[in-house]
Parts: sequence; structure tokens; C-alpha cells
Amino acid sequence: MLHVAMYSLTDFDFNLPAELIAQTPLTERTQSRLLHVKPERFVDGLFTDVLSTLEPGDVLVFNDTQVINARFFGVKETGGRVEILVERVLDVKTVIAQIRASKTPVTGMRIRLAEAFDVIVGERVGEFFTLNFPDDVVGLMQRYGSLPLPPYIDHQADEFDAQRYQTVYAATPGAVAAPTAGLHFDEPFLQLLKAKGIRVATLTLHVGAGTFQPVRTENLSEHQMHSEWYTVPQATVDLVRTAQQEGKHVVAVGTTSLRALESASSSGSLIAGSNDTRLFITPGYTFHTVTRLITNFHLPKSTLLMLVSAFAGYQTIRDAYTHAIAQRYRFFSYGDAMLLERNSNS
Repeated sequence: MLHVAMYSLTDFDFNLPAELIAQTPLTERTQSRLLHVKPERFVDGLFTDVLSTLEPGDVLVFNDTQVINARFFGVKETGGRVEILVERVLDVKTVIAQIRASKTPVTGMRIRLAEAFDVIVGERVGEFFTLNFPDDVVGLMQRYGSLPLPPYIDHQADEFDAQRYQTVYAATPGAVAAPTAGLHFDEPFLQLLKAKGIRVATLTLHVGAGTFQPVRTENLSEHQMHSEWYTVPQATVDLVRTAQQEGKHVVAVGTTSLRALESASSSGSLIAGSNDTRLFITPGYTFHTVTRLITNFHLPKSTLLMLVSAFAGYQTIRDAYTHAIAQRYRFFSYGDAMLLERNSNS
């Protein structure tokens, strides 16, 4: 259900100096800054301040998806160059992908990838195409593909990116973009959180390339949200319910964790299971499960900026972003973090 009448696309635009777009990760994951956005004030600090902000019994919910090597470069039968970004793995040999080429591919076209194997173009699905691989998709991607860094990062992925554009707890291959709020956590910090009595839970949502797709309609109700697959295990539901019964915080680590939790809470309470989600969260949405959110700073006019505006309050987020730009925070995937409190009206 959408609650978009109050706002239009222009309401989620802002001017960001290009130099604030983080191009490389910091040396240590936990070195990032943290902007704690409270209803009445903003607190500038370090990411490690998360430890003192959380209380024993609070539950952190992480997305354990693993980024796959989803970018390929290839050549059409005609000799034209092609760039392919796998959006989603459908089955063992089939994917949905973005195809960049000088001319639109046609069904049945054969494309040679990485000078190693051929794929066959299938039917068109909106802005994407199905592609038929000759063998196990994930195996071929891991062997011949490259890491798909976001479009606003201006260098090709190297070995450092291969390590750092992946969370330390990644376990389930399938994402083509990292759940970037989780990039700030390392193993020692996770152990400190657990030692304090903070509970840790996981779910899986495979982030698609659609997360970078801009909203193109001024009327938000006309926007078609991309689909992503998620699963919430029973163990996570149990931890969340315990926290709720004890009056503790349910903290989503990243917008992907939040979308999975809220999608699985559409009945009003969190239920275990797997499904596709097209949940488009805008101001006016009623949150069922998440009470705090750890997230990075998001792109102008993006669905993620709309989500955090719904969570913390539209004007609160506008003011927080103005503050962050003035204080020279680093933005987007390799940037700094925010800790958001759920707006009382949400």
C-alpha cells in the first residue's frame, strides 16, 4: 500500500558536492563516522558509538546476502561490445540482466562473455532481459565475472574492493549490490556487541541492481518498485519477538534488512518465510517491527531516501542531510553511517 499523495519526486532532491561521494573504503571498517539522528538533535560521533547507544536485549538484524561477481564484458555475434550486469539469478542456468549495447539485443542472439563461454538472449522483462547460461550460473560468475561496484564509483573493482564491498558475515550468494550499512562492522566489533548482551539475528535479501535505478516519475504512485527475494528464518522471528516483549529495540542494519522485516510483517506481526517483495516505503507508511535503523547516506530522488524519510520523518531527514553535507560526511556505499530513531508518527 502506498502513502505518496503528500510528496512528489522533487521533494526528495538535494544538492550533493561530488567530492563527498566516497570512492574508496576507509582502512578499517569501524573508522567511519556516525550521525545519530534524534528527534530533537543530531549527535556527531564515530561508528563505534553504536556500542554505547544500544542496550542489552536489543536485537540487531543483519542481511547475510553475499555479493556475486555479476558484471561481464562480452561481444555480440556481430562484433559489437556488450556490458552485462546480472540483476537476479532465476535458476541454475537462467538470469535476468541489464544489457548495455549500441543496439538493443534480440531474442536468440548469442553473446560471448569473458572470451570464455556463450549466453543466449531470451525474452525481454521491462528494462531487463533473460539470459540462458551454458552451465551453473553462480559458478561461471565467480570464475569469470567481476565485482559490480555502484555506478557512482569511478574505478574498476580491485582486490581491496573484493574484500571491502562485502560484509564480514556474508553467507548466502545472490546479491549484485552490497547491503552497505553492514560494511561498517568487523568481527571484533561484533564480538563486543555480543559481549554486552546485544542479540544478533540474520535474514537474507538479495539486493538487485534496481536499488540504483532512479525514480523517474514525479508522481510517486506511478513508480514501479523492483522485485527482490528475501527469507526471514524462524530463529530471527523468535529473537525479534523476545525483544518486543521485553520492550527492547529491533534495529535493522540497513534498508534491505528493514524492507525484509517489514515485508514479512505485512499481517501486523513478523512471520517467518520466503517471498518476493516490491514494498515501496514512503512517508505515511506504518512500521510494524523496526524501531531503529543503521544506514548510510542515500542518493537524491532514490527510493531509499524516501524510506528513511518515512522512518525518521521527512523534515528530520532533510535537516540531517543538510547537517551531514555541512559537516563533510562521506556519502553512499563506501561512506559514513547514520543511526535513525523511528518517528513517533511512523
